[in-house]
Amino acid sequence: MERLWKSDLNDGTFQNPVLFADYSDPDVIRVGDIYYMTASSFNYVPGLPILTSKDLVNWKLVNYAIDRIDYENYNVPQHAKGVWAPAIRYHEGAFYIYYGMPDEGIFMVKTTDPLGKWEKPVLVLEGKGLIDSCPIWDEDGRAYVIHGYAKSRIGFKSFLGIFEMSWDGTKAISEDHILYDGLKTQHTIEGPKIYKRDGFYYILAPAGGVKTGWQTALRSKNIHGPYEEMVVLRQGNTEINGPHQGALVDTTSGEEWFVHFQDRGLYGRITHLQPVTWIDGWPAMGCNIKGYCGEPVINWKKPDTGCEEESCYLEASDDFISETLNLMWQWLGNAGEDFYSLTKKEQLRLYSKNPSGREKPTIWECSNVLTQKLVCPYFEAECLLDAGALMHNEKAGMVMMGGDYAYLAVKKEEDEYRIVYTVSHDEKGTKVEEEQVIAKICDASCVKFLIKMQEGPSFQMYYQVGSEGWTEVKEAQAFVPSDHTWVGAKLGLFAIAETQDNTCGYADFSYIHVKAIEK
Repeated sequence: MERLWKSDLNDGTFQNPVLFADYSDPDVIRVGDIYYMTASSFNYVPGLPILTSKDLVNWKLVNYAIDRIDYENYNVPQHAKGVWAPAIRYHEGAFYIYYGMPDEGIFMVKTTDPLGKWEKPVLVLEGKGLIDSCPIWDEDGRAYVIHGYAKSRIGFKSFLGIFEMSWDGTKAISEDHILYDGLKTQHTIEGPKIYKRDGFYYILAPAGGVKTGWQTALRSKNIHGPYEEMVVLRQGNTEINGPHQGALVDTTSGEEWFVHFQDRGLYGRITHLQPVTWIDGWPAMGCNIKGYCGEPVINWKKPDTGCEEESCYLEASDDFISETLNLMWQWLGNAGEDFYSLTKKEQLRLYSKNPSGREKPTIWECSNVLTQKLVCPYFEAECLLDAGALMHNEKAGMVMMGGDYAYLAVKKEEDEYRIVYTVSHDEKGTKVEEEQVIAKICDASCVKFLIKMQEGPSFQMYYQVGSEGWTEVKEAQAFVPSDHTWVGAKLGLFAIAETQDNTCGYADFSYIHVKAIEK
C-alpha cells in the first residue's frame, strides 16, 4: 500500500500534521509505552476510533469502541449529531471513554482490552446540550465529570460544567452545575480536559472558536475553583489556525506534548503535535514562547519516548480481500447486516437498499453509504465496479461526501444503464439532488470511476466503460464540498434503491485505489 502522508521524516524529526485526516477533537493517553487516541465520530459507525502509537508521530487505526449508536433514529443518518468530543482515560486496570451526545446526554464505554470488544455504553447523565465530557478520579475517593455546553441544544455556551459521579464511573450522583464562566475572556470555551499535577487541577480547553481560537489553561487548588487562566497556544505568525482542543501527554523520559487539531475546512480537523514547556506552573505549548504562550511548530524533533516505531500510515486503498471490512470504512448511519457481503471473488458486494423510508431518497438520507476519511491533501481515487446486477431504479457508484456532495453512478432505468452525475444543494433546509445523464451504456459489468483532487482545492471526475478511455465529466470541475456538519469530506461507495419495494439488486466493487499526487 502507498504511504499517502508522511509526517515522520526519518531523520529524528517530524512535520505537522502528524495525521492529515479528520480525527476531530482528539484525546490521547499513555499506558506503559503505548499511546492510545480516540476522536469524535458523530453519526458515522462504527464510532469512537482507537488509534495506537509508540512515538506520538506514527499512528495506526486498530479498533472502534462502539459498533453502532443504540437509538432507533440513528438507523438513518443524523448529520452533525451523535458522538462528540470524547475523553479516554485508564483507571484501575480499565480503559474508559466518556463522550457527549448533544441530544441524549453523557455516556461511558469501557474495556480491559482496547483492541478487543468494548462493553455496551452506559448513559451517565441524561440531558440535552451536555457535550465534551472528561472524567477525573480524585485522590480523596471522589470522581467527577467536567464538560461543555452546546448552545444549539441548551441555549448558551462559553461555560464549563461539573457533576460528581459514582466511583465506578457509571452514573451521576450530584446535580450538574456551572464550574467556569468564560463569557468575558474565554468566549466559546469548550472541549475541557482535566488533569491533576503538583496539587493543582488543570483544565485545558480551547476558546475563541474552532477556526480562529486559541488554547487556554485553567488552574486551581480546588476542583470547584475559582480558576486562574492563561492562554498557552495561539496561531501567531503560522498558518496553523485554531489551534484547538486536544490532550496533554508525557513520555517515559519526562517530556510532555500536546496533541490537538486544526480545522482545515473540507479536509476536516487534522491532527498536530506540539512540545510543552512548563513555566511557573503553566504548560506553554509550541515554539517562540512569549510569556506563557507559544505558537504551533511545523517541523520539530520527534518525542523521546524510548521506543522505535515503524513508519506507518493510514490506509485508503482496498482490494476487499479480507473477510471483514477494513477499519478505514464507516457507514453513514447504523448498518444493517444485509447492506453488504465480501464475496469469495475478492469483491465488496453492496446491495441496493433504501433504508431511508422515503419513496425517492437522496443518499444523504441513506445509512448504507460506505465512507472513508481523506488522508492526504491531493490524490486520485479510482474504483472498479460491476453494476450489471442492478434492478430498475437502482444506482451504484462513488461519492465525494460533505455537507454538499457529488457522485458518479451507474443507474438502471427499465432495461437501460446510464452514467449519471449528481450534485446536491440545500433548498429550504432540505437536501436536494440534481441528476444529469452523462452517457447511456450497453454493458455495466466493467465501469471505473475516478475522482481527482488537486490544488484549490478542486475536484475533477472521470468515468471509463470497458476498454474505452477515460471521459472527463465537465460538469464536476467546479464542485467543492462544504463542511457545515463539522465533518470533513469523505470518499464513499454506495448502492441505493430509489423504490420502496423488496426487490434488491447489487453492485460488486473490485477495488478502490487511492494514490497521492502533486498539487
